[in-house]
Amino acid sequence: MPQPGPASIVETERSIRLGGTSIKYLLRRTPRARGLRLTIDGRRGLVVTVPPASRRGWTNVDDRLETFLRERQAWVLRHLGRLEKDRAAATARGGPRDGGRISYRGELHRVRVLAASPRARRSTVERAGADDGDELVVHVASRDRRPVERVLEAWFRERALEAIERAIAVHAPPLGVASSAIALRDPSSRWGSASKQGRLMFSWRLVLAPPDALETVVVHELAHLRVFGHGPGFWKLVASRRPDHLAQRAWLRRHSHALHAALDTAPIQE
Repeated sequence: MPQPGPASIVETERSIRLGGTSIKYLLRRTPRARGLRLTIDGRRGLVVTVPPASRRGWTNVDDRLETFLRERQAWVLRHLGRLEKDRAAATARGGPRDGGRISYRGELHRVRVLAASPRARRSTVERAGADDGDELVVHVASRDRRPVERVLEAWFRERALEAIERAIAVHAPPLGVASSAIALRDPSSRWGSASKQGRLMFSWRLVLAPPDALETVVVHELAHLRVFGHGPGFWKLVASRRPDHLAQRAWLRRHSHALHAALDTAPIQE
C-alpha cells in the first residue's frame, strides 16, 4: 500500500526483473521531482523518484519506469551488488555489542561493554587506547534501560555537535555568514541542510566519518547561507574553504550504507 510521507510524498513498493533477478524498489512521488531519478539508499535500497500523479503527464508511469530501469540495468545491478557487500561487511564487524567494531572519526573502534558502578544511574562511554587499536568502552548502569546502541548514539550525538560547532567557528567568519540554530537529526538521504533563516541541520552520523568529510558538509551548508542553489558561484565558494570537497563527497557516497548501519545490531553467529 502507498505510504504517505512528509510534504505530500507518496511511496509505493514495487519490483522488476533485471538480469534474471527480481529487484525490489521504492517508487517515490514528490512535488519536488522534475523527472525520473534513481538513487541507492543505504537503508531502503533502490529508490525511483518521480513527480506526483497529479502533475500533467505523470499519472501513469509504468511503461516509462520499465524502460528507464532497463536502460540503466547495468548501473542498478552494479550498485545494488555493492550495497549487499557493504551490508555483509557491516554485519561482519559485529555492531554495537562487546567485541564488535564501529567507525568513529573514520577509524574502526572496538566496542567493550562493562558493568558500571552499582551506584551509577546512567551508562557512559569513554574512548580508550589499547594495544590492538582504539576502543569505545561502554559502562552499562544497571538502572539504565537503554540498549547499548542507544547509549552509543547519545555519546556520538554529543561528539558530533562538538565537532560541527568547531567547524562552524572556523569556517563561518571567512564565509561571512552566521547560523541562527543548529539541529542534529538522522535523515536517510542527506547529510545536512540550510534554511534562509540561518537554521542548519546535520546528520549526527557525520561524526562516524573522517573529520575532513564532516568539515566538508559543514562548509557546504554554510555556503548555502550565502548562495542558495548549486551553481558555479556556490561551488567556487565551497572550494575556497575545502578544495578537496569532491573527494570528501565521494567518500560519503561510497560509505553511506556503512555509516547508516553502524548501530544496527548484527545477529550473533553460532
